[in-house]
Amino acid sequence: MSSPTPATNYTFASDNTAGICPEAWGALAEANSGTVASYGDDLWSKEATRLFCERFETEVKVHFVFNGTAANSLALAACCRSSHTRIFCHTVSHVDTDECAAPEFFTGGAKLASLPGPNAKLLPDELERALHGGAGVHYPRPGALSLTQSTEWGTVYQQQEIRALTEVARRTNLPVHMDGARFANAVAAMARELPTNARPESLLADVTWRSGVDVLCLGGTKNGMLTTEAVIFFNHDLAKEFDYRVKQGGQLASKMRFAAAQWIGMLRDGAWLSHAAHANAMARLLAEQFKTVPGAKVILPTEVNAVLVELEPPVHAALEQKGWAFYPFIGERGYRFMCSWDTTPKDVEALISDLRKPARSFG
Repeated sequence: MSSPTPATNYTFASDNTAGICPEAWGALAEANSGTVASYGDDLWSKEATRLFCERFETEVKVHFVFNGTAANSLALAACCRSSHTRIFCHTVSHVDTDECAAPEFFTGGAKLASLPGPNAKLLPDELERALHGGAGVHYPRPGALSLTQSTEWGTVYQQQEIRALTEVARRTNLPVHMDGARFANAVAAMARELPTNARPESLLADVTWRSGVDVLCLGGTKNGMLTTEAVIFFNHDLAKEFDYRVKQGGQLASKMRFAAAQWIGMLRDGAWLSHAAHANAMARLLAEQFKTVPGAKVILPTEVNAVLVELEPPVHAALEQKGWAFYPFIGERGYRFMCSWDTTPKDVEALISDLRKPARSFG
């Protein structure tokens, strides 16, 4: 009799697979009483906006939407005109590879122009060359620059790298959009280099608007929240009539207080960054354990909550047979393992334990 097929274990498949974190869950419960105004005209939405202004040390315009695809696509539509522009992004950026052409749809025809760059990050020289390609009515004009922070490969744009790219963009009046689905993880990673007594949130302004970013799509779902992403405009001109874009895109929540309340719960005591820091720490632990397993090779430095690993076919097959879910990502044998706010050392131990027996043949 054959062995029963193990239940699929989604622990490391994605940071989307984790549940709602306690702070967001508690905030939902707090907001779930009484009757209040709809469509964002409530105290929770106002308080969440106030907290964003406070944390980013500037006046911002904030809009809540249900998912990252809408956040990125609607924000890019606000950045550039419809049918004659190019949106510059990296070849492996989420807006290019995983949004089902939603940016093109919501912009009304803007063209995504993907550019190469090492470790999933754009280079100023590549952007400069692309900005000056083509001429005349036959070639689409530059429309926007989109940066993914952290990147799909788990790498982080440092402040000087962001500034170098936005300086190129500014020379041609190119608005800068940041896809921050895992922005919290990137900030938590950069905060490790701060002095011991420094607050991680002190980085927020420096790595966004002070470095030339016009609009940030701040991810909530991957950080432990439920269907709430914040589109944060530092450039208020781009935010004009954005509420109409949100409504037309089917993203205006009638019970907005529940989207906003979660951000209050996460922002007020810094849980959004502490959860990201925990996910990053679990990824570093996982990467160190992978390094002890023959037949597994960590491909890139582990900066945030993603571990990129090359697995020999028997090792890969053994993990799948044990029920572990994970996704191919780089080349023929490169896979990505994601950690989340609720990943534990025991989870890491369980995965590595299932690796060791088939890996012995490579020792």
